[in-house]
Amino acid sequence: MKKPELLCPAKGLEELKTAVVYGADAVYVGGEVFSLRAKARNFSMEELSEGIAFAHDRGVKIHVAANIFAHDYDLDEAGRYFRELRELGPDALIIADPGMFTIARETCPETDIHISTQANNTNYLTYRFWEKQGAKRVVAARELSLAEIKDIKEHIGDDIEIECFIHGAMCISYSGRCLLSNYMTGRDANRGACTHPCRWRYALMEETRPGEYMPVFETERGTYIMNSKDLCMIEHIPEMIDAGIDSFKIEGRMKTALYVACVARTYRKAIDDYLSSPEGYRKNIEWYREEIGKCTTRNFTTGFYFGKPDTDSQIYDANTYVTEYTYLGHAEEVSEDGSFILHQKNKFSVGEEIEIMRTDGENTLCRVESIKDSEGNEQQSAPHPGQELRVVLSEFPTEYDVLRRRETA
Repeated sequence: MKKPELLCPAKGLEELKTAVVYGADAVYVGGEVFSLRAKARNFSMEELSEGIAFAHDRGVKIHVAANIFAHDYDLDEAGRYFRELRELGPDALIIADPGMFTIARETCPETDIHISTQANNTNYLTYRFWEKQGAKRVVAARELSLAEIKDIKEHIGDDIEIECFIHGAMCISYSGRCLLSNYMTGRDANRGACTHPCRWRYALMEETRPGEYMPVFETERGTYIMNSKDLCMIEHIPEMIDAGIDSFKIEGRMKTALYVACVARTYRKAIDDYLSSPEGYRKNIEWYREEIGKCTTRNFTTGFYFGKPDTDSQIYDANTYVTEYTYLGHAEEVSEDGSFILHQKNKFSVGEEIEIMRTDGENTLCRVESIKDSEGNEQQSAPHPGQELRVVLSEFPTEYDVLRRRETA
């Protein structure tokens, strides 16, 4: 069986490095322009350069998203941007717009181009079309079933790859082509500024009764009428591989390093287990379920892969994520005595029990023994996110290990 690529998201350098050390084969990122995650922090050219070097040193590829639908006034800047990218040497560009594709092909002829899911790629003739233009890979529309993907694979050549989402948030609109945000807030989803109005709670107001709000119910369960569950295919690795998919893509360029570590590590183990021993994979299903459930989620669905989603794929009573663990940071500059630098993300205290997420799948419970600030002063707690600390735990972490704390109900 061909080993599929595990493709993970990163909103910044911390998440990129986390994805690399926790098992990604490739990481996709956005620059400061032309990426469909305008609210993400994204990468400056200097950060991209550092991230590409870090990944390449470890045999991991970097894909850069430039998948907006461009206007005329974008085109000159796009040419300049691609010329800068060419000097950094990313492995692929992710593009949806034919105009942007044309500029990228002319400017970066040696760089692979992948066609974004935003281009609505739903049939094998579309894949053949993009192959003739010089694309290396096409990202399937989320609305395809596994049977359809398998059929597409059988109708295209070996020189064009298929990438499919395997985990993450689902868009209520057709492969992200939504106008709600633009209409309601003036922020264009197809230019990276979506405000996610599909997650909002709605009410009905009659024209002659302004200010009198009446509830909207799709069923008696609630009013979040467009709020989808998150995609999760951790229990269906065999079917994904059987469909001939070349790259398994995890959604989440707005997510934390804790999310990236959790999904990368779990899917890495699941893929490797199945390729090594299908029986071993089946025996570990409960572990995969448990670990992937520790990510920030909205509950799970299999999307369109086994047929069109029904009402069970929606969440009607809330639009918030389920969060069982709090991200504390990751270990840096680990000394021989086990102390390490931590750029703290959330509050924690001496004496607390926390967990070290190790890259091999082990979760090590430990106790916080001491916390010192950057000047060596002892402190009992770390209440200020972003503070640089020197921390000692009852167990030794290794470089880049993620630290998290389980939250009690």
